[in-house]
Amino acid sequence: MIELHDVSKTFTLHNQGGAVIRVLDKAALRVEPGECVALTGASGAGKSTLMRLIYGNYLAASGQVLVGGTDVAHAEPREILALRREVLGYVSQFLRVVPRVPTDEVVAEPLLTLGVDRDVAMARATDLLARLNIPQRLWGLSPTTFSGGEQQRVNIARGFVHDYPALLLDEPTASLDATNRETVLALIDEAKARGAAILGIFHDVDARNRVCDREIDVSRFTPGMAA
Repeated sequence: MIELHDVSKTFTLHNQGGAVIRVLDKAALRVEPGECVALTGASGAGKSTLMRLIYGNYLAASGQVLVGGTDVAHAEPREILALRREVLGYVSQFLRVVPRVPTDEVVAEPLLTLGVDRDVAMARATDLLARLNIPQRLWGLSPTTFSGGEQQRVNIARGFVHDYPALLLDEPTASLDATNRETVLALIDEAKARGAAILGIFHDVDARNRVCDREIDVSRFTPGMAA
């Protein structure tokens, strides 16, 4: 479901004479349906860069980045947008939403975009908000006013509202209390059970051991960091 073949990534520092920094080289991995794989490695190894390459935020310098058969490294923008709507979900550490949009609408939006009946979409959204202990009195308010922990839980609800065949998770349990942490781990287990391919960054070692089937050390793809 998620495959990387011989992927490299460079950044050009235009404010430093056009210096080219190679951050990933010959990266290769595979995540099967129903599997959760953790990206590990020291800070600066390229874990977040690799995730952004898969989501299409960064363009690979070479290689293939395949998600459900779509090569993100060579896809047209419309293909990447369709992939994000239907196939590939991404739970980032930060919630980015349009101000004044109510929280339940923020969470339901991925389903509404797909044309799911509004009542069904809103019911799914509010079920997740309840599971993640967002008080009902807040559902009609914009999450831009929420605490960091509340925003993180809204982001998680939004990421799990649609049954994406593939999911990218960036620190999904960071800063969560024990109760909400367990809820997120349960959501990951449920997604695996329905066949989702999940790739994530988990600095929470206990959480990683609970839900991840194996680990990939990104340092081996990082020039100058490989052992």
